[in-house]
Amino acid sequence: MKRRALLVSAGAAAAAAGAGLAWWQLAGRAQPHDGLWDARFETPEGEFLSLADYRGGPLLLNFWATWCAPCVREMPQVDRFFREFRARGWQVVGMAVDNAPQVREFLARRVQVSFPVAIAGYAGVTWSRSLGNAQGGLPFTVAFGVDGDVAHRKLGETHYDELAGWARGS
Repeated sequence: MKRRALLVSAGAAAAAAGAGLAWWQLAGRAQPHDGLWDARFETPEGEFLSLADYRGGPLLLNFWATWCAPCVREMPQVDRFFREFRARGWQVVGMAVDNAPQVREFLARRVQVSFPVAIAGYAGVTWSRSLGNAQGGLPFTVAFGVDGDVAHRKLGETHYDELAGWARGS
């Protein structure tokens, strides 16, 4: 009888552990960035950009700042990716972790890009962390698939070939 009680207890513990693991796996599928799709950001032109407008297609979010040297170096690469892959449905939004006057000045005088830019301010660090950037460092790039889930992410400078590889593999 003791042996049977022990087996039943062990079985119950295994079932509970299995249920806990299943819940953890399901919870792991929940996207901590779900609120991102409802977010609106000011643009350097003083208008508003809604990320909901980009949902449903492949999207590259690139978190950057005017004072971040690797960010500045990669911007032409990200712009090239946008120009060459938008015909395939890809969109790019640059998430400036900076203030509007600095971003306007930077885009007018240093680096021009053809993709939309959103002023995320310091909240951009929080958004990037919710997307898997534990350090909150820059640059940080995230690719979303058509399902709205994160397909790729990278902390650090990226380049055209890497982004094109992401796009071709999606």
